[in-house]
Amino acid sequence: MGHKIKSINQRLNELATVNNFNLELGTDNRHVFHRETHSCVNYSDFIGRDVDKENIIDLLMKPSEDPNIPVIPIVGIGGLGKTTLTQLVYNDDRVTRCFPLKIWICVSDEFDLSRLLKLIIHSINKGEKCDNLTVEALQICLRSLLNDKKFLLVLDDVWNENRARWIELRDILGSMDYLCGSKIIVTIRSLKVAFIMSSIHPYELKGLSL
Repeated sequence: MGHKIKSINQRLNELATVNNFNLELGTDNRHVFHRETHSCVNYSDFIGRDVDKENIIDLLMKPSEDPNIPVIPIVGIGGLGKTTLTQLVYNDDRVTRCFPLKIWICVSDEFDLSRLLKLIIHSINKGEKCDNLTVEALQICLRSLLNDKKFLLVLDDVWNENRARWIELRDILGSMDYLCGSKIIVTIRSLKVAFIMSSIHPYELKGLSL
């Protein structure tokens, strides 16, 4: 019994030592890491996707009768080059001429309406002070920045499977006075998420042929 008590005390001391370092057990590592991407393109990273690039640009240029903003989903497993492909499309001269306003947002797994509205506003106007605004104030601010502007919005690395959260953002974007020709590109790993966000058939990115 004495040996057991000694062993238990030793384990308790070890746990106390861990706690002193402020270490905590995590249940979902995905929520600890927040990936960041950007719109700059490294052309040396772009190999063998010329056809995919032209196909996506064709979808952007194609007129749409959808009353909502058309959403073009690019779907594929991690590492296939969805972000790199989107960067190249985003920086293409034809796309720049077609969309006077371009916005790039990295969503990752935190699909929070307030956060996304703030990121969009900051992308349009870096000097806009909106960190402490409510969602109501944010959507009013965004409306003032987007009205009468044709825009391309990229939502990179979307994980959200909650349709209600997407509809909240879609409805705010769709409430702008002028939407003719505006488009959204989303990069996604899951077909389920693609069908939640868009009525357009997703563009499925395949692996490159050897």
